Amino acid sequence: MPFAKVGDTRLFYRLEGIAGRPVFVLSHSIGTDHAMWDAQVPDLLPYFQVLRYDTRGHGASDAQKRDYSIAQLGGDVLGLTGALGISKFAFCGLSLGGAVGQWVAATAPDRVTGLVLANTSAQFGPPANWETRIANVRKGGMASIVDMAMQRFFSPETAQSSPEAASVRSVLLGTDPEGYVGCCAALRDADHVQLLRKISVPTLIIVGEKDVSTPWSGHGEVLAREIAGSQVVHLPAAHLSNIERPRSFTAALLQFLRPASSGDLTEAGFETRRAVLGDAHVDKAIASTTEFNRDFQELITRYAWGTIWTRPGLSRRTRRLLVLATTAALGRWEEFTLHVRTGLAHELEPCDLKEVLLQTAVYAGVPAANTGFQIVNEQSKNEPGKNAP
Repeated sequence: MPFAKVGDTRLFYRLEGIAGRPVFVLSHSIGTDHAMWDAQVPDLLPYFQVLRYDTRGHGASDAQKRDYSIAQLGGDVLGLTGALGISKFAFCGLSLGGAVGQWVAATAPDRVTGLVLANTSAQFGPPANWETRIANVRKGGMASIVDMAMQRFFSPETAQSSPEAASVRSVLLGTDPEGYVGCCAALRDADHVQLLRKISVPTLIIVGEKDVSTPWSGHGEVLAREIAGSQVVHLPAAHLSNIERPRSFTAALLQFLRPASSGDLTEAGFETRRAVLGDAHVDKAIASTTEFNRDFQELITRYAWGTIWTRPGLSRRTRRLLVLATTAALGRWEEFTLHVRTGLAHELEPCDLKEVLLQTAVYAGVPAANTGFQIVNEQSKNEPGKNAP
């Protein structure tokens, strides 16, 4: 298992993705662990190397029997990234992780390329509230506060029916009580109102409209007011907004960290076109370009491939499936065949095509689906090791 020794503690971490890509560090809430970010990671990996870790006192990381501080937890982040040879990184922290992010960005601005502060605050309520929670955990363990925490983590409908909420509940119950109360002390003592003015890196603030722990009033609004140039996104979610609204949360991250390209759309389009359709097809299209169709080819490359296919809101696999459903419904069989062939060579499998065509049969008609199945069967014969649907 991947552990790193940072100061006096051992931290568990997961570093995923292709080396050389920009690093994005994700820091979780109190009472959870690195798995809190499971819904975000697949959509982030095409663009980043993602580093998740268990905060001191949580998950598989060590838990010392003493109070922690936000500075200590922030030092863990700098120590962990340093130990892994990561000199610069973007950082997203939620709740406790957001408090850590405030400290890291203010203390080491030369190392942070972008900062996302989600469902967090510069101050986390009266110290007496935290003292009560600490006393309850020391007396009755994690079970004594699990219902209260879950009511804050999620809106009622999510808490009752979401399998992700059930997983969070299990993690919370399994959290080391000493580690939990250590982090409670860190939140009890946090006061970053003056620190916020030292944050100079680009910052996104995500606020949950149903968040009773760190609502906009008195929390998000303070961050937005004190961090110069910060952006704000409001989500219809409770405290763990990345779990309750995973797609919206990830879209906000990518829009902030990967703004619309101002570079060469033609170059980006050719790169994407080759990745999706293959070099042979693109080389043939280039060779067939004439003065008559050159403008049309450039339009396709710049706008279809350089603008739409590069948008991060949908995965490349999802876009392939949408293209197949659309071209089948419209009877664009030459284009359908092209995307079947290239899809099977990359992200898609015959079972994916079967589901697309069944949907097509219901919403666009059996004849269209019938032709589609015939084409897929033919193309699948040319794919060694893949069985036709």
